Amino acid sequence: MALAAALSANDSAAITSAEAQGEAEAPAPEGEITIVGVRQPYRGDFALREIPQSIAVIEDTAIRQNNFLRLTDALDLNASVSRQNSLGGLFDAFAVRGFAGDENIPTGYLVNGFNGGRGFGGPRDVAGIERIEVLKGPAAALLGRGEPGGTVNIVTRQAEIGRSFGSALVQYGSFDRVRGEADLNIALTGGLTARLIAYAEDGDTFRDTVDQRRWGFLPSVGLAIGPNTRVTYDLEYTRVETPFDRGIVVLNGDFDTVPRSRFLGEPGDGDHVARATGHQLRVQHDFTPDWSLLVGASLRDTLLTGFSSDAELVASRQKLLRDGRSLSRQRRSRVYDSQQWVIRAELSGTFQTGGLTHRILIGADHDQFDNDQQFGRFRPPPLSGNPSDQAGYVIDVLNPVYGRFPLPTPGPQNDRLDVQRSTGLFVQDQIALTDRLQVRIGGRYDDVSLRTLNRLTGIDSRRSAGRFSPQAGIVYEVSAPLTLYAAYGEGFRANIGTDVTGAIFDPETSISKEVGIKLTALGGKLNGTLAVFQLNKDNVLASDTGNPGFSVAIGKARSRGVEFDLAGQLPGDVDVLVSYAYIDAEARSTLLEPNFNFQIRPGDPLINIPDHTINAQASKRFAVAGRAASLGAGVQYVGERSGETGTAFTLPAHTLVRLFGEVQPIEGLTVFAAVQNLFDARWYANSYAPLWVQPGAPRTASIGVRGAF
Repeated sequence: MALAAALSANDSAAITSAEAQGEAEAPAPEGEITIVGVRQPYRGDFALREIPQSIAVIEDTAIRQNNFLRLTDALDLNASVSRQNSLGGLFDAFAVRGFAGDENIPTGYLVNGFNGGRGFGGPRDVAGIERIEVLKGPAAALLGRGEPGGTVNIVTRQAEIGRSFGSALVQYGSFDRVRGEADLNIALTGGLTARLIAYAEDGDTFRDTVDQRRWGFLPSVGLAIGPNTRVTYDLEYTRVETPFDRGIVVLNGDFDTVPRSRFLGEPGDGDHVARATGHQLRVQHDFTPDWSLLVGASLRDTLLTGFSSDAELVASRQKLLRDGRSLSRQRRSRVYDSQQWVIRAELSGTFQTGGLTHRILIGADHDQFDNDQQFGRFRPPPLSGNPSDQAGYVIDVLNPVYGRFPLPTPGPQNDRLDVQRSTGLFVQDQIALTDRLQVRIGGRYDDVSLRTLNRLTGIDSRRSAGRFSPQAGIVYEVSAPLTLYAAYGEGFRANIGTDVTGAIFDPETSISKEVGIKLTALGGKLNGTLAVFQLNKDNVLASDTGNPGFSVAIGKARSRGVEFDLAGQLPGDVDVLVSYAYIDAEARSTLLEPNFNFQIRPGDPLINIPDHTINAQASKRFAVAGRAASLGAGVQYVGERSGETGTAFTLPAHTLVRLFGEVQPIEGLTVFAAVQNLFDARWYANSYAPLWVQPGAPRTASIGVRGAF
């Protein structure tokens, strides 16, 4: 008997791991247990067209075709996701539908339904990812504590019980990048299987003196206890070593101030090192075909350490603004240590009352996040004292000479422990009123306690808060391929940390509304969603630029827009993916920032959020001399966007083109290649200020060989 064939049933999108590997599902020998799927948390037993919410799925196939290696690169495939300031390239930061969360903490995401993205483990690698789900809109009644724009859930490759298969690859890319990966699924006994996934990468980058090394081990163990119970354990053990890199400077709006390759830090600082160790344990039990219990726990420890040399942002201390070449720099030290515990359980099932069918989801979760930050800073003196170049830790941006001065010693700036405890209870009931009409009602209650201990000032701040967040939705099937839906949801999320005085911020609250149309065509091979949405948030935070590591409250913000997602297979073995978003994200309050003397006014755009974004690609499968092959191309357009909060500094629009293809010269062996930024466009991934602008990579290419059995 097969156990729970993936109740996340995303029509054509919810594929098994075997299908993701391009393997056919082998029939199970008589008497053996074969697991073909596992239930996805917070989802219940629903097909995509039945959910009153826009959900986009980025498949492993699309990631592999483009040879994307980082989570943020893969997220570019969905236009509703925008890149944000990435802490010198050392953490993942993105916004969904215009809302990004706390700029001082990595953007949160789920891993198999567990909170897993807030630590400082470095940019997440795509190795071990089965698919990425962008769960957009008002889902706070179930998920809790997330951004109202949406939540990203990473579904990892799981041990497939009862099967043995494997693959390995090696590739070489621009800037002498070498990478190897291996994925081996071993059936140890009839009910016990181990899946061993590992990767390693080493090479330079397009940035002068900046190289990188990263590796990871991501095993999964699956155990079937009878035909109705599965236990899964996953380990994450990763390491990233690379210099901290704030990017380039832009003077007076001139993006050619320096070449995009120019590194303005100090090689003598060495690497920042990011480490992550994570554990997940999940138990799924099916009582009947209609009722299932999912229980699990997750623990993730991360540590980020290193030194960096960064451009000074305050004008009164920045010599570059006077002579156009002498960049005054800070020197910073970081020891960021975090731990996150999550436990969660949910019961899902179906029952009837009268002539109505109910599909209900009841659950609870508890989250503990400890964030310990020790941050030091040397800062150049004010220009009014006419400091020497050594005192200002100056580097010539037009002709940099590294190691010109002794490295300054950072003094204590921030030594703080933030502790967050959150407990949530949730319930959702989707009721079929007729064969075509369904309504969803639900709610979640969150109880949150916060503590911030500032070891430098001795201030120990504490706060507790709780709130009920309702959710409602309606789905109407107009015809077999066409469904209409509408949804409303309220959200609640505690703002971690304090302002510079030690005051804990009010929790962030939100209201989300959306209406949309879903299309399922060609027998489920082609799926699309057109949605219109509006999101409102209160108690929004932004980085306190005068006090690194602290935040300031900027009040209210609003995001509204239109988005369209289409993915699937057309006749003739043509795979397509189209994603478009128009997003109008803006501040709705007034704030005067005293350190930089700028003012945020209602209507000011939120940083790094383009109005228009589109990503489209198509690929064709065919045969060459009887051997399987494919060829495809993609294009991404990102519109102009604000490059600094509260000012007129703007990042220009860009268009990037990519090509990819593969061929199987012999059975079980694939040669693949990809080219990113085909026309070598000059583009900018994100910005925090004109002196901290992250340039995008020039034309890059890679070629590799993949073997499978």
